[in-house]
Amino acid sequence: MNSRTSRRARPVLLVLVALLLAMAPNTPTLAATPPSDVRASAPTRGAEVVGVRQVADRQVDLSVRSAALGGRTVNVRLLTPDGWNPQDQDRRRHWPTLWLLHGCCGDYTSWTSRTDIARIDSLRDVLVVMPEAGWNGWYSDWWNYGQGGDPAWETFHTGELRRLLEDDWGAGPQRVVAGLSMGGQGALLYAARHPGLFKAAAAYSGSVHPLLNDESVNRIMGFFAGQGNDPLRVWGDPVAQRNVWAAHDPYYLAKRLKTIPVYLSCGDGTAGPLDPPGARNALEADFNRQNHALATALERAGAHHVTTNFYGPGTHSWPYWERELHASLPMLLGALRAPAAS
Repeated sequence: MNSRTSRRARPVLLVLVALLLAMAPNTPTLAATPPSDVRASAPTRGAEVVGVRQVADRQVDLSVRSAALGGRTVNVRLLTPDGWNPQDQDRRRHWPTLWLLHGCCGDYTSWTSRTDIARIDSLRDVLVVMPEAGWNGWYSDWWNYGQGGDPAWETFHTGELRRLLEDDWGAGPQRVVAGLSMGGQGALLYAARHPGLFKAAAAYSGSVHPLLNDESVNRIMGFFAGQGNDPLRVWGDPVAQRNVWAAHDPYYLAKRLKTIPVYLSCGDGTAGPLDPPGARNALEADFNRQNHALATALERAGAHHVTTNFYGPGTHSWPYWERELHASLPMLLGALRAPAAS
């Protein structure tokens, strides 16, 4: 299945941004060698809360100024557990934490505005963290022509924000992560690139093998072009900076995911039970192929805790992601509440 990887042609940027944006949120070959630049970002505080706003019952937005983001302020939504008190300055109590990541063209409000997550009873004793990740940030420290720097979303989330929440806002050291589309890629990247940080990961319609073939590469380059900037800023050129691309491709990180529970789900892009008649979606079809490839790579790597739901007909849309969140919660919460490894 994976022998179709192409290294021949330098991918051409597609002028498909408008079409892709209409499908919002998100997106997404093969070599057996591990990426060379996989590393965990240096832990740092580097962030401060500059505003707090209660937006609904159990929903609190934090405005966070981040050094990793060049001093900019971004928002983080918390869905708080019963007993969580924003006025509690003692902060002695900590809760298990679900990080829930949004997709491309979405933001930190997407999960609460588009799903029933705030009404799920099993999350009333869990702190749910929904961070801003940029309209099209790809959960990465951008390459920026080899210079790094702003934006450094991975450093912000896994270093700055994590420490801030655990020091001051009741987040505990037991963590799981899930996300849709771009956020599905982010969930797997964070779990793989930061071993031990998350006890389980779930990806719904995730961009989980962007180097699968030229179509996949061209599609994600189209998303990068949607930044309004040079798309090479994100991971560089897919040929010249292939090691950077591979380091952000969950397929090549399969061995790093084999020790934790992983949930993968995706439709095939044709009209399903939650779609209007005649719906079709090339993006979901591409991600379906990517998810099958990753599932095969995880099996080859010896992973024993992989759950897949490749449900056939279904497009790249919220009704499926809400359904898959519910379906994956038993796995995620089971891992979250399991005893910590000694």
